[in-house]
Amino acid sequence: VQLQAFGGGLVQAGGFLRLSCVASGRSFGANTMGWYRQAPGKQRELVAVITSGGETNYADSVKGRFTISRDNAKNSIDLQMNSLKPEDTGVYYCNAKYVWGNYWGQGTQVTVSS
Repeated sequence: VQLQAFGGGLVQAGGFLRLSCVASGRSFGANTMGWYRQAPGKQRELVAVITSGGETNYADSVKGRFTISRDNAKNSIDLQMNSLKPEDTGVYYCNAKYVWGNYWGQGTQVTVSS
C-alpha cells in the first residue's frame, strides 16, 4: 500500500488549506484512514480519522475547524482545514489502517504564520 499526500504549504493565520491523500496498491478496504501531525519537538498526534462507514473522530483542538471526508471508490481522503492557527503548524501524515497492516504517507508540511 502506498499513500500519496497532496496539499499543504504556507498560509497566514485564519486562512485555509486542503490536504488530500490517495492510496494505491493493495489499498481497498481500509478500516480507517486519517491524518496525523507532528510539530517540531513533539510527538505525532491524531488530527482526524474516518472509517469506511463514514464515522469521524477529531482532535479537540481542530473540532469545528477541520473536516475530513472520504471517497471509498477513489480510495482517498481529504482534510479541509479552516481558520488555521499557528499551532496547527507541523508535518501532516496520511494514515491507513487495514486488517493486515498500518501504513503511512510521506508527510506534507503545513506552516501557519501569525
